[in-house]
Amino acid sequence: MIIVNLDVMMAKRKISSNELAEKIGITPANLSVLKTNKGKAIRFSTLNKLCKVLNCMPGDILEFQDIGDDEEND
Repeated sequence: MIIVNLDVMMAKRKISSNELAEKIGITPANLSVLKTNKGKAIRFSTLNKLCKVLNCMPGDILEFQDIGDDEEND
């Protein structure tokens, strides 16, 4: 399972959801989907913008956790 640690990076960079959404060009609602781990996918272009604005690496935002069952193969 991929975990999105966007809240952690946003807190470290002291940036609000609305400000980040505006800077990367997505709606606050879509950013919320990412932040709450409810998204099914992320575009590389969005990940690139997140990394640029937050001055971080993709691994700072995305984390893999092995939860034992493979839900993604449904």
